[in-house]
Amino acid sequence: MRAIRSVFLTGLLVVSFVPMPSDAQAPPANPGSGASQPPANLPPPGGSVRTPGRGSLEPPTVSGPAPRLPNGRVDFSGVWRPDNRFVGDISRALKPGEKMILLPAAEKLFKSRKAGDDPEANCLPTGVPRMAPYPWTIVETPKLIYFLFEGNIHSFRQIFMDGRKHPATDDLDPTWYGHSVGHWEGDTLVIDTVGFNDKFWFDFAGHPHTEQLHVVERYTRPDLGNLMEEVTIDDPGAYEKPFTLQGRNRLDPKGEIMEYICQENNQDPTHIVGPAHSVN
Repeated sequence: MRAIRSVFLTGLLVVSFVPMPSDAQAPPANPGSGASQPPANLPPPGGSVRTPGRGSLEPPTVSGPAPRLPNGRVDFSGVWRPDNRFVGDISRALKPGEKMILLPAAEKLFKSRKAGDDPEANCLPTGVPRMAPYPWTIVETPKLIYFLFEGNIHSFRQIFMDGRKHPATDDLDPTWYGHSVGHWEGDTLVIDTVGFNDKFWFDFAGHPHTEQLHVVERYTRPDLGNLMEEVTIDDPGAYEKPFTLQGRNRLDPKGEIMEYICQENNQDPTHIVGPAHSVN
């Protein structure tokens, strides 16, 4: 029932801000690790708004240094609650000084969208950078990293870590999560993705994109309870210039990836009235 209800709540989501825990600690000094400090524009303590649905529940605040693997690199494992700015309206996650300027055709499409038409509300993958409004986890293997999402029938995303390049443009098969290759810069995971389809929405607000989309993500874990992400979006088919987002995912120390059922014949979105961007 929780999962089925969550599809309806997608269209009614009130964008929330994730609070900065007052007792968050920076990791011990580790020269040459490449780890970066949290962005300076994070929401202030107590600035969050509780919203409906499992994805918006705040996990307990935890503090301490980031765990490390036997090889000394920071461990990204754990169950993470997403930054709701990435889920509800990415314009609220813009890096200070950045602007997100839609081209005329993209702006027209954005203003025409209705919340009930959101592919996520109809059991389809959420794409990047929204990825999922529900808990997710990262699994690392020697040659691949997987993002495993609780929502939408347990979708997943794979990142090739074996040094390969993207296929030639003509050989790319456009997909919901694109073709991702990654590498480590010290403690920072850098993911470069192309080959997206144009079907998913960036957020519940309905921001569009085209198949020209190119995304570069940078993930760091400065302490136990936080996984920071910085995402640069370059889509000359929909936006006047590239822009960068900053977000913060919170560790749920007792969280688990639960069973999720999404009904493909879900009727609730058809009852949602008004443009998608009304969630702002």
